[in-house]
Amino acid sequence: MVIIHVKHKDESQFLYETTLNTNVEDLVTSIVAIYNGRLKIERICGEMEELSKHGTLYPPEILGLTEDQVEEMKLIDTWGEKCIPSGGYDTNKDPIGRRNGKRPKKNMQEVLKKAIAEARDMVTKKLVLQDKCLTLKTVQEAINILKGAVTIVYPMKLPPHDVIRMEFENIEDLSGTQASLDVIDPVTAQLWFCGKEMYRDNKTVGDYVGKIEKCRVIMKISKRGSGAPAREPVMSEEDRKQLMLHAYRRQEELKKLDKDDDDNYLNSDWADSQNLKKAFHGLHNISWRP
Repeated sequence: MVIIHVKHKDESQFLYETTLNTNVEDLVTSIVAIYNGRLKIERICGEMEELSKHGTLYPPEILGLTEDQVEEMKLIDTWGEKCIPSGGYDTNKDPIGRRNGKRPKKNMQEVLKKAIAEARDMVTKKLVLQDKCLTLKTVQEAINILKGAVTIVYPMKLPPHDVIRMEFENIEDLSGTQASLDVIDPVTAQLWFCGKEMYRDNKTVGDYVGKIEKCRVIMKISKRGSGAPAREPVMSEEDRKQLMLHAYRRQEELKKLDKDDDDNYLNSDWADSQNLKKAFHGLHNISWRP
């Protein structure tokens, strides 16, 4: 199996296992799906953290208005009154006014927090250091864990306008947000190996990486039009640090040698021609002070 270390720009993302016979088109589609899936999980986790702190999202007609404006216009958060968390709620006002402040009780908050931590651990970038590959199935399992936790806390479901529910139903609207800039379109995505684009015209992985099945390579994913990503450095950051440390130690050794006199060894006992005679007469370690 070929292990692909997927990077975006210079940042490690995940390891992906494939074969030499895999079509480049299928490879790009799978890698982009995992990459975008990880972004979706992080978006959901971020919103679930806010959900546990401040409750459900206000409807679009109330969102962004002050309390006085809502009262003056006689607007009511009907979904906020319907979607009450299991076991009741505590009041914790949202300082930015996005959510209604009806947060779940402490035990239900723990359910959400536990699911968030578990989902993040399943798709963390640290899996690269642990030499573990990531699959689309694992990404979907992480999403299901988050969805299950939300269902436990909100069995009646979240409001249809809540971004968490929209993410679960794959109808999220990211237009005009920073998150939309991070997502990569699978149709126009580009995969690079050794500074060269891997074209999708019926090429296979083996056409680019060679005929050795058991190998590990680095590939970079990017958006079309962003240009070729930078090549990998000749040596890693850790190797560079070790090389500099070795050079520093060598430099310090040379400085010490320059300070030493060439005849410094003559002061040693073994270089004294009278050493044996002094030993017989007991003349070693004699102090001439009274």
